[in-house]
Amino acid sequence: MRMLLPSALAARLLGAFRQPLLHSLWRGLAPLLYWLRAAFWWPGTGKGQQPVGERAEGSQEEEADGDLPITPTSVNYHFTRQCNYRCGFCFHTAKTSFVLPLEEAKRGLLLLKEAGMEKINFSGGEPFLQDRGEYLGQLVKFCKRELLLPSVSIVSNGSLIREKWFRDYGDYLDILAISCDSFDEEVNVLIGRGQGKKNHVENLQKLRKWCNDYRVAFKINSVINRFNVDEDMNEQIKALNPVRWKVFQCLLIEGENCGDDALREAQRFVISDQEFEEFLERHKGVSCLVPESNQKMKDSYLILDEYMRFLNCRSGRKDPSMSILDVGVEEAIKFSGFDERMFLKRGGKYVWSKADLKLDW
Repeated sequence: MRMLLPSALAARLLGAFRQPLLHSLWRGLAPLLYWLRAAFWWPGTGKGQQPVGERAEGSQEEEADGDLPITPTSVNYHFTRQCNYRCGFCFHTAKTSFVLPLEEAKRGLLLLKEAGMEKINFSGGEPFLQDRGEYLGQLVKFCKRELLLPSVSIVSNGSLIREKWFRDYGDYLDILAISCDSFDEEVNVLIGRGQGKKNHVENLQKLRKWCNDYRVAFKINSVINRFNVDEDMNEQIKALNPVRWKVFQCLLIEGENCGDDALREAQRFVISDQEFEEFLERHKGVSCLVPESNQKMKDSYLILDEYMRFLNCRSGRKDPSMSILDVGVEEAIKFSGFDERMFLKRGGKYVWSKADLKLDW
């Protein structure tokens, strides 16, 4: 006699504990439940029938460790695609102007916290565009004060940040990352990171001071591309002394910065792996440098778009999941294509709370 009842029971238990409110309990009992299912599963219980959690060949579902659910430890929420710059290599372009209502965004962030999120990074587009930074400020405050997240960070081009924002919300922000691809203003303009008479490099200096004044950890992000690959940034980066200098290799994403339906044509910005390595070698003396090649970057980020859908980049484009607001985090994250091993290998988990950084303010 086949053990169908225990198998069915294990399947029901697995389904029940995957509901968001029971997620923490599920994480503790998961190994026992999977053992129960495996122990009582009898082969041949019906043609085409699969044990719970196994997937048909060709399915998009991608999980880090077999059937174990992915924990969204660090999430990048691109809540807007709108931007006041026109960087030629941008791989999250202004295809829509949609932004979730604030309360819906907060509901999604609560779901992520219940699923295990420890760090949230707000990005865009340019996140300070929406309501002159007030929308972003409310999300930052909610994540730190209500959700008690260890780390709340922002990636911005810095052009729209005012000191008042630091006075209002600086206490709730751990890290501010400013995108700066060159310390030559003419190169920034060529890339598309220019806005009238504003000097991007001079603005960077001002933001560095505000971060120090309001106790926010300062970080720099640079995309290495055809126009800056030969630049020597050693002196300027050491003078700014960020907690991290994230150095990306220019990446092509179908439908975003390359292809027929793309809003950008980034092919002219692309550099070879060897050129990227030569840039890294030239800056190996910068202790805060964190390099990210295309191989490391593509599948090692959990990215939420403006509809709170996870974006899967494994096929060289951004394929969206269902929204976590509709199906929950655990169901949506199966389609994220997230490579947790690569996330850890690239140093995705680090000291990311300003309380632990022990900076000399």
